[in-house]
Amino acid sequence: MTELQDAGPSLRVLVTGATGYIGGRLAPRLVEAGHRVRALARNPDKISDVPWAADVEVVRGDLTEPGSLDDACRDIDVVYYLVHSMDGPGEFIESERRSAENLAAAARRAGVGRIVYLGGLHSESDRLSTHLRSRSQVGEILLSSGVPTIVLQAGVVIGSGSASFEMIRHLTNRLPVMTTPRWVNNRIQPIAIRDVLYYLLAAATADLPRSRAYDIGGPDVLRYGEMMQIYADVAGLPRRRILVLPVLTPKLAGLWIGLVTPVPPRIGRALIESLSTDAVASEHDIDAVIAPPPAGATRYRDAVALALRRIENGDVETTWANASPTGAPADPLPSDPSWAGEVVYTDDRSIDCNASVDQVWQVIEGVGGETGWYSFPLAWTARGWLDRLAGGVGLARGRRDPHALHTGDALDFWRVERIQRPHLLRLRAEMRTPGGAWLEWRLEPRGADVTRLHQRAIFFPKGLAGQLYWYALLPFHGIIFTGMANNIAAAAGHGPLPGQPVVAATGDPDAATEALPKGRA
Repeated sequence: MTELQDAGPSLRVLVTGATGYIGGRLAPRLVEAGHRVRALARNPDKISDVPWAADVEVVRGDLTEPGSLDDACRDIDVVYYLVHSMDGPGEFIESERRSAENLAAAARRAGVGRIVYLGGLHSESDRLSTHLRSRSQVGEILLSSGVPTIVLQAGVVIGSGSASFEMIRHLTNRLPVMTTPRWVNNRIQPIAIRDVLYYLLAAATADLPRSRAYDIGGPDVLRYGEMMQIYADVAGLPRRRILVLPVLTPKLAGLWIGLVTPVPPRIGRALIESLSTDAVASEHDIDAVIAPPPAGATRYRDAVALALRRIENGDVETTWANASPTGAPADPLPSDPSWAGEVVYTDDRSIDCNASVDQVWQVIEGVGGETGWYSFPLAWTARGWLDRLAGGVGLARGRRDPHALHTGDALDFWRVERIQRPHLLRLRAEMRTPGGAWLEWRLEPRGADVTRLHQRAIFFPKGLAGQLYWYALLPFHGIIFTGMANNIAAAAGHGPLPGQPVVAATGDPDAATEALPKGRA
């Protein structure tokens, strides 16, 4: 038994990856279990308006910056390491190694009682994918940290919003006949997200004889093709026909998945490469440390049904898209001092809406996804496909909730950077562009049932390519942005009031300085 067992039912817990798919679900459950939770985030604003934000302490930190981790680990009993990348180039292995070493060193200096890490289930093979090799390496680093560590190794996670489930769902929904690589016949032991969370939660207080890795999985061992057929049955679809093509490489399959599903090609390729070998638990030693879930492990068929029910009800807590893709812009809209004198292009439009602030806000918060962008649908669709072909996220990510947005949410090829209900929504572009781009709406009450809508597009060009990009799209701005403002006003009430909109579009640095707010954006 470790010293951690004497800490009592309430532990001080640090969650890394709290803005991700797993961490975003685990943090509130730790709170419900009575633990005091500290969430580490590079951008604390991403946690500012999640339902559990007021129940946790949020600290700014970056695993790649050792100096930011000492304060985060101070007075902590348990650290959850829930960070990994699937969509970066090969050098991400080195980055993840450094991140793990930085966290391990900080935990050791702070006297942390335990590290809990969620790794990937894999066979003992020298043919592991880059993704699985990286996750295995991180586990080994944490196990050798000198801090008591438990590594839980899970395979395909089935739950609403998981990348693995979304790939299965969209492939099966859209393709009655599909071609697949040979890995479709490999054996897989999927696990429901609820069971992953059960094991993670229990790992904080479990009696840990020594630091080691444990395999966890559901009760079913299936071939990937069987998983798609079972999904089809649960979803009420006809049986799918699967054609195996030995020549379909992971790269080609990743590109195909990127076109057919919301999962970007790089993530799709990582998932496919991870399926190139069997992913079945080789031991069940975890049962001696953490008892199985009280109701038993969730069967794959039941996990699919639960996930579909949550999607249908709009009750998806987190998605794979919570994490920004590698290479996507991450900096917030700069304040005046950081960009004064640089070329900044803006498109500003204001319009008085014959509707209340709440009515207009309801429309604005519902943009994107199935609703669309209220202007020139063909142009948005074309831009989404071009982004996908360039390796970007495109429009297929949609939105997690059809009605509500939160800071950090993915929204097609945008991400919610800032939201202040019912007055401000700012989106940061994550499409492939030669520069940084933002789209923002502000609402200003102008009397009884009259609201002024301020709409602003901002672009910081990167070099000559960025400037050419802006001017190439300039002829379309009048159609796209004027139509967007007018159609939002129309959707909110009875359309714009006479004499609107007022338009100002410029690429002049001085004019841009006047267009952007003073101080911190």
